[in-house]
Amino acid sequence: MSETKKWVYSFGRGRVEGAASQRALLGGKGANLAEMAALGLPVPPGFTISTEVCAYYYRHERGYPPGLREQVDAALKLIEEDVGARFGDPEEPLLVSVRSGAPVSMPGMMDTVLNLGLSDRTVEGLARRSGDRRFAFDSYRRFIQMYGDVVLGIDHYLFEERLEAVKREYRVRFDHELDAKALEELVDAYKALVRRELGREFPQDPHEQLWGAIGAVFGSWMNQRAQTYRKLHNIPADMGTAVTVQAMVFGNMGDDCCTGVAFTRNPSTGERSYYGEYLVNAQGEDVVAGIRTPQPLSRAMARAGGGDPEQSMEAQMPAAYAELIAVFERLERHYRDMQDIEFTVQKGRLFVLQTRSGKRTAQAALKIAVDMAQEGLITREEAILRVDPASLDQLLHPTLDPKAERKVIAKGLPASPGAVSGKVVFSADEAERRAAAGEAVILVRIETSPDDIHGMHAARGILTARGGMTSHAAVVARGMGKPCVCGAGDLLISYEEQAFTAGGVRVAAGEVITIDGATGTVMLGAVPTVEPQLSGDFATLMEWADAVRRLKVRTNAETPADARTAVRFGCEGIGLCRTEHMFFQEDRIVAMREMILATDGEGRKRALAKILPMQRDDFIELFTIMGARPVTIRLLDPPLHEFLPRSEVEIGEVAAGLGVEPRIVRRRLKELEEANPMLGLRGCRLGIVYPEIYEMQVQAIVEAAIAVHERTGTAVVPEIMVPLVGSARELALIGERLAAVAERVMSEKGRRITYLLGTMIEVPRAALRAFEIAEHAAFFSFGTNDLTQMTLGLSRDDSGKFLDAYLEAGIFRTDPFRSLDTEGVGELVRWACERGRARRPDLKLGICGEHGGDPASIAFCEEVGLDYVSCSPYRVPIARLAAAQAALRRRGASAGSLE
Repeated sequence: MSETKKWVYSFGRGRVEGAASQRALLGGKGANLAEMAALGLPVPPGFTISTEVCAYYYRHERGYPPGLREQVDAALKLIEEDVGARFGDPEEPLLVSVRSGAPVSMPGMMDTVLNLGLSDRTVEGLARRSGDRRFAFDSYRRFIQMYGDVVLGIDHYLFEERLEAVKREYRVRFDHELDAKALEELVDAYKALVRRELGREFPQDPHEQLWGAIGAVFGSWMNQRAQTYRKLHNIPADMGTAVTVQAMVFGNMGDDCCTGVAFTRNPSTGERSYYGEYLVNAQGEDVVAGIRTPQPLSRAMARAGGGDPEQSMEAQMPAAYAELIAVFERLERHYRDMQDIEFTVQKGRLFVLQTRSGKRTAQAALKIAVDMAQEGLITREEAILRVDPASLDQLLHPTLDPKAERKVIAKGLPASPGAVSGKVVFSADEAERRAAAGEAVILVRIETSPDDIHGMHAARGILTARGGMTSHAAVVARGMGKPCVCGAGDLLISYEEQAFTAGGVRVAAGEVITIDGATGTVMLGAVPTVEPQLSGDFATLMEWADAVRRLKVRTNAETPADARTAVRFGCEGIGLCRTEHMFFQEDRIVAMREMILATDGEGRKRALAKILPMQRDDFIELFTIMGARPVTIRLLDPPLHEFLPRSEVEIGEVAAGLGVEPRIVRRRLKELEEANPMLGLRGCRLGIVYPEIYEMQVQAIVEAAIAVHERTGTAVVPEIMVPLVGSARELALIGERLAAVAERVMSEKGRRITYLLGTMIEVPRAALRAFEIAEHAAFFSFGTNDLTQMTLGLSRDDSGKFLDAYLEAGIFRTDPFRSLDTEGVGELVRWACERGRARRPDLKLGICGEHGGDPASIAFCEEVGLDYVSCSPYRVPIARLAAAQAALRRRGASAGSLE
């Protein structure tokens, strides 16, 4: 017979199965408990059921693998031997906690059960053994309440109602003020509640209780809050959770007992000071629930918070506090990271219940990483790897003042970070008008379109009722560094009434709201914000990161403000200048529409001649700001109909402005109408059908480069990018025409410049035929937004309707529009790189889609050998750090103890 697979790993006195390195198998909690037991720290004995059981559980309709029950029984016996008590024994009862523990910390997302093993018989044994009847029944009522909620599915508030009723009857304010008699009554009330709700008695068999709790913890892996947390933090659903069963220790046995949570450094600021709270005569959930106000650990922390230093743990329990500080020092040195520790003191004796790398703000993460490197605890390379690149967003945008009051009226998707207050406006024109008058406005739309670009630019923030994290509003807002909340489905917007309703509140145009793009919350009124402070630690870590990264980091920018922001954040060029955004500006949209309505090439040229000086000035300003840094300019990409009006009122206004009848505009709209504009007359197809457009743009680019060279002496080398190329012939035709224009301009100006012609690889065929296209291109820039859409056959704007189902089913591990699909889209990128460089070894390669600012996608870009990534200005520091981490990981640098 084959040996039964090991599912259960014990830890206890002189016995440890597992280590911190086995997080994937034992979860963070189980692995760290085993590690602490091995270090000889005061850890209550227990065992961990591995994440492999969780996987089996979901593969086998919530069933357990053969041999698991026998292994659990054997592990329970070891705990009994360690503590001198027996599970279910009425005289010497063993009580246990049952806790979740995923490989990645998900605080508060899954379920826990404490005091398991109590029953009508064992509670009497606990009372006799402890000599404290009040403590025994306090533990029993806590167990029934927690088990009833977590395992039996009875609403938590029903237990709370009965608790409040008993407190009123006995005229007490806090739970710990209830005496033994009151708690016995409460236990009877709780059991009656279970009978009423379920039609059966509360389970008295401790083994039934145990397996009910184990099943509830495994089941909580797929509860809604856990799924949402995983989605927000890109945690794969197939990772699973472990279950840790551990002997109970009690912080609620009297005034020489307590429970608490502590950090070895301040998780908000990163300062090297002990940070935490404790509660006397309490259990762990009391600290979290907020029913009683915890006291600070140290005298210093009490003084800093305006509290009484003599109420601190340092003052009240000096021996246990001193032992706890020794544990802090030892754990931080061992794990070489700031630790988040849960502890209990029972009758003066300290027990450590958990340690993990502590969650921290971006500011704290920077300070802790830099300080630990300078203290010699970790290397600079490890410091770089310790900071989550995405968390830097917190430092680059205003954030809400944590002390400020707020009234939340709606919740949407956190599409673009930052917090801002402003008056509500419902149209882009109104946003622009009010902003020009000096008012702070928030543009509220059902959804945005390219026509709204001017209003989005003018607004302080954007709020939409529809759209996802990669919708138009989200993408543009992130590019602009504007706070944005998308997909706030509770918003009922009426353009006609110029108002929206949410959370039972009606908000009219002109009223002030606040949005927080980091959390997706919408609040009534103005909420104070705090401006970001890019500290010395930020600059230090970025300097270390720049020293080790290979990938260059450019930005996507077409406005001077964006370009200056990106330079301030350390960009090394512009990887994507979207010229269509320039055409939407009010002073040139009329000429653009005139060009579209023209009936022949000469008419188009006359209209474009009006835009030429404006485009040239745009490029002069960009080239001046960027200096010697490269600037990649994408020629016009979107379909022409996007520049034309839609409503009858707008059609009439445009017709009047152009001196034509409205029917002319309507007819042209009809002619330009396409069933699928994304695959229609756009990109390089415009350059072939209407060559005048690209010729004007190239003339503006070359004239601007010459002008900047003459004014500043800087030799500008513009990179001209042709979009949507699918064949070598398309690029060859356009390249010949554009070269002729460039030669003519240089001849007229009497000065030559160097420029590069390249293409955006966003059509799958272009990736497959890269060896042919490379003959005509000096560079490839991967437009992974469209490449993802075309490869997967997904609409970025419509996929939100079913994307969640695909993620839950495991078809996609992550949203492919947020993080590159390396197996499908990535394979095309890899082929294009290999085939392009096989034909042209000096081919420059970059990426300019939304993925250019995603750390996981940047790691792939490092792997395939791209030269640069390009992202929105506010993601430049994120990309710099992510590129450094990707380079270090490719070299095999160790990350140490990472959360």
